[in-house]
Amino acid sequence: MKTLVITPTYNEAHNLTTLIPDILSYANPDRLLEVLVIDDASPDGSADVVSKLAETDPRIHLIRRHGKLGLGTAYVEGFRFAQERDYDLIVQMDADLSHQPRYLPEFFDKISECDLVVGSRYLNGVSIINWPFWRLVISYLGCSLARRLTRAPFTDPTSGYKCFRTEVLRDADLDHMRSNGYGFQIEFTHKIWMKGYRVGEIPIVFVERFEGQSKMSVAIAVETFFLITRLWCFRTWHSIKGMGARRDELRQSGQQEATGYPRSNHVGIP
Repeated sequence: MKTLVITPTYNEAHNLTTLIPDILSYANPDRLLEVLVIDDASPDGSADVVSKLAETDPRIHLIRRHGKLGLGTAYVEGFRFAQERDYDLIVQMDADLSHQPRYLPEFFDKISECDLVVGSRYLNGVSIINWPFWRLVISYLGCSLARRLTRAPFTDPTSGYKCFRTEVLRDADLDHMRSNGYGFQIEFTHKIWMKGYRVGEIPIVFVERFEGQSKMSVAIAVETFFLITRLWCFRTWHSIKGMGARRDELRQSGQQEATGYPRSNHVGIP
C-alpha cells in the first residue's frame, strides 16, 4: 500500500525536523510511506529544511510556492500530486505537531473498512490539550453547528487530521472547492460523505503547538461560518427536490391504482 502524507507549511522550520522522521518511522515493507511538504514561501526557511532532509531520503518531497496562497489550495495541489503518482492512500496532517504521527497505525487499520477516516477530537468527550477556554468553546460550538445544519454523522467535521483512499478524489470536484482556510476541511469531508463514501472516525488527542504561532484568525472563523451556512442551504435544497420527486412518484402511483392500468402515452387502443 503506497501512502502519501501531505502537510502544508508556513513558518514550521522548528517542527519539521521532528515531524518528518517521526512520520517515516511508521513505514514498513507492507506500507510504503512518503511525505509531501507544500510550503508557502515561509520566511523562516521551512522549505530549505525539507530540501536538506530530502537530499538523503527520496521518500521526502517538496513543493515550493511563491507566496502565502492558503491551506485549501495547498491541499488541492498535494492531492493532484498524489493522483499523478498513483498513491493508494493520502493522509492530511498539520505540521505543528498537534497531529501526532503515533495515530497513523490506527488510521491504517480503520481505513480497511472505510473510504475516509477522520481523526476526531470529540469522539470520546473533548480531547484537546493546552487550548485557552475561549478557543475550545468556539471550536466545540462550531463543530456542533456544522453537525446540526449539515446532519453529517461525524463528531469533528473541522478536523484536519484524516486519511482517505485516493480514489475518492474522482468525486471531490477539486476544481470547484470554494474554501481556502480551515473551512476546506469541512467542505472536503462533507462532499465525500454526500457522494455516498464510507466515512469513519478514530479518537485522537490534539495537542496545541509548542513552536510558532497558530494560523487561526477572525477571517478564517467567518469563512467557516458562511461555509457551514452554504452547506446547509445546499442540503436543504436537495431535500426539497427529493421530496418533490417522491411526491410525483406517489401521485403517479395513485393514478395507476385508480385506473387499474399503467399510464400510457397512447390515445386509444389500436
